[in-house]
Amino acid sequence: MSAVKIKCWIEAMRLRTLPVSVAGVVTGVGYALLHRGFSLVPAVLCLAFAVLAQIASNFANEYYDYRAGLDAPGRVGPRRGVTEGDITPRAMLIATYAVLGTACAVGCSLIYFGGWWLIPVGICIALGVVAYSAGPYPLSHHGLGEVAVILFFGIIPVSLTCYLQTGQWYTDVWFGSVAIGLLGANVLIVNNYRDADADRKVGKRTLAVILGRRIVRIIYGVNAVVAMLLMSPAWRETPVSGLSPLIFFTVLYISIAWHLGVRKGKDLNPLLGATAMLMLIYSVVFTVCEAVG
Repeated sequence: MSAVKIKCWIEAMRLRTLPVSVAGVVTGVGYALLHRGFSLVPAVLCLAFAVLAQIASNFANEYYDYRAGLDAPGRVGPRRGVTEGDITPRAMLIATYAVLGTACAVGCSLIYFGGWWLIPVGICIALGVVAYSAGPYPLSHHGLGEVAVILFFGIIPVSLTCYLQTGQWYTDVWFGSVAIGLLGANVLIVNNYRDADADRKVGKRTLAVILGRRIVRIIYGVNAVVAMLLMSPAWRETPVSGLSPLIFFTVLYISIAWHLGVRKGKDLNPLLGATAMLMLIYSVVFTVCEAVG
């Protein structure tokens, strides 16, 4: 495979969004540390599963949006290899289910740590990977993308990662999982905010299309504030002041929300990566603080 082809496949993975899946697992590790139950092997397996599932979802999104005619060459967002002719649709479809199958194989190894009940959970996750962009009612086309992110990148990875290490369910972990889901939803908000005009033209009803850019900017800021409040009890268990990191990260998120209103087109792309990286940094800081606490 040529260097150009490799670059196209890397672009299709959408690396700037992958911190979203990593952040959920890292936060789950942080909560496991808080409850004195950290275990390396299930944590690593959860991380591999989460990243592979997101890559499969990104591939599926590219393939099914292309098939539905929702992407056009020269789009404002990151280059789409299938739409631009760099990757054949068949190759992308095969890659989607190959990566998803690999993710499922990794997920099956987690049965050892959590039990057979993980099988239906894994099936639901696999279906969610595809249902986000495909099927009779694609979630991302009907204003439900953010809801899917909260569930599949927040509630499920944070709570399951903690459970598979500790063997217990905790109320504070559930609050934290919702918080991380809200921060993950912010990444999608920036993506859909940027693409609102193009999505409206092709009939793709994202939250930004349905509610308008001004409202989703407000939602972005509200998500950040609510997320910090939901995790404030866990921060009080760390050796640092619970208010200091929460205030710091809230200010950064509000700053990005402000920049959303003054940038347009391709100038919004850095804000997408910044939102994803800020989410990851937040989860890493939280987990490090729990580790040294």
